[in-house]
Amino acid sequence: MLSTLPRLIGHRGAKENAPENTLASIREAARQGARWVEVDVMLTRDQCPVLIHDDTLDRTTTGTGPVPLMDLADLQQLDAGRWFDAGFVGERVPTLEEAVALIRDLGLGLNLEIKPYPGQEEITAEVALNSLRPLWPSDRPLLLSSFEVPCLEVAQRLWPEIPRGYLLWDPPADWAAIADRIGAATLNVDQKRQTADSVAEYRATGRPVLSYTVNDAGRARTLFGWGVSAVFTDAPGRLARELGADA
Repeated sequence: MLSTLPRLIGHRGAKENAPENTLASIREAARQGARWVEVDVMLTRDQCPVLIHDDTLDRTTTGTGPVPLMDLADLQQLDAGRWFDAGFVGERVPTLEEAVALIRDLGLGLNLEIKPYPGQEEITAEVALNSLRPLWPSDRPLLLSSFEVPCLEVAQRLWPEIPRGYLLWDPPADWAAIADRIGAATLNVDQKRQTADSVAEYRATGRPVLSYTVNDAGRARTLFGWGVSAVFTDAPGRLARELGADA
């Protein structure tokens, strides 16, 4: 499935031009020519998987407080677009099912980041994957990723044939052993912390290196030159234009 991995992946859709993790942002990424999108999934109080990045509602919706203290019905009464621009007033926090239906219709590949509220690592992975599995077509590329090792262990157990991406920010000393143990297919790393040597160390494990979040064409070229396979970007269309033949 990773054979179709593009060099540019829309980060939370196309969050430079639309409110992140919304259906509008996914549509915008496709409009800009993205072939894959990355989105985040978390659980509501009634254990419905929804697209949201933060532990709390405050930054990206008209609500406040922790995401898992609100049921889906109440969450979907909130506005998830107003904060970004008046043109997106009325945009909602989508369910994973709604997002997957759109991603399928648009013919996109998906990197689903399992983004659990602290203490909900295993249940978030279990519910999200059990919801996703009957919806995802076997011929569409899919990568499951997380910073949280327990989430990736659940993915390894429940859906072993789907590749897993081990997200790293400040890697633990035993990151390579963990990657081996969980059968990680990719290493997804913070672009700001990378050097030619660090990328070489990651690549020495035989895994593709994906880097987040890259919105500057010069930095993208540098990362590609070091051997990074793909970058997550808030602006897939703009970055593709600026990179030209390098995209």
